[in-house]
Amino acid sequence: MQIVKRVFFFFLVNLLVVLTISLVVDLLGIQPYLTAQGLNYQSLAVLCLIWGFGGALISLSISRIMAKWMMGVQIIDPHTVNLEQRALVDTVYDLARKAKLTTMPQVGFYQSDEVNAFATGPSRHRSLVAVSTGLLQNMNEAQVRGVLGHEVAHIANGDMVTMTLLQGVINAFVMFFARLAAFAISQSVEGEQRRNMVRFISTIVFEVLLSFLGMFVVAYFSRYREYRADAGGAKFAGRQNMISALQGLQGLQMNSGPQMVLDNTDMNAFKISGRKKGGLLALLSTHPALEDRIASLQKAQIA
Repeated sequence: MQIVKRVFFFFLVNLLVVLTISLVVDLLGIQPYLTAQGLNYQSLAVLCLIWGFGGALISLSISRIMAKWMMGVQIIDPHTVNLEQRALVDTVYDLARKAKLTTMPQVGFYQSDEVNAFATGPSRHRSLVAVSTGLLQNMNEAQVRGVLGHEVAHIANGDMVTMTLLQGVINAFVMFFARLAAFAISQSVEGEQRRNMVRFISTIVFEVLLSFLGMFVVAYFSRYREYRADAGGAKFAGRQNMISALQGLQGLQMNSGPQMVLDNTDMNAFKISGRKKGGLLALLSTHPALEDRIASLQKAQIA
């Protein structure tokens, strides 16, 4: 049922993106980039920028709503009388004040055996921190504080917006150069029908190849920002709490305990966990290995 729900929202969001961007392109009166005279570079560049950034920005703008729908996140009332839930809210608020956030994040939890947490939202003023029930059941108070400090640091650093803008740049470059290369190749083909077919197939091939290369860039910056969030978590929640949280995750992975989640989706781009990967997978991982993050914190000078 959960898979069906996620597939439904995936198609719903993509339909929203297509309809919204198509309307914007129509209202702006942007002309097709292919004309009888050849390739209109200006129109192509504008279209690629709109489509490249449009999808990423729309997804970011509704990220909190998507988290609630797709992950089943239950938002906690800040005035709840439930002691455990109130303690979770108070901890996030305390960390948020230390991070100098002027607007407190929404705080929620979702039912899952995974041991994880994530931060999402379109800005520092409209953010959400959510934790799994698996995390609350398998980590002690100090470790939970470290995890929450890491997620609050993501919000304070503006990571959601930064990574969205980076993805938008990558999308635009992929679309532009794929169509440029496909157009160049198609010009050597005779016959309009065959030329259109070659251009269509070439565009798809180049988009797949360039998107794959773009994944390395996005993953590299994501790993860099994970180290920054760890440092922020250590500053807001305490170095030992942050290290203890990562060691707790490491221990659960090694013991093959509760399910550990790989972080390959947009919605959960700022999850806390990451597995040890080697070779090509290491370069495509959005999170550094836990042992590397622990070592970095142990050596870091935390103000």
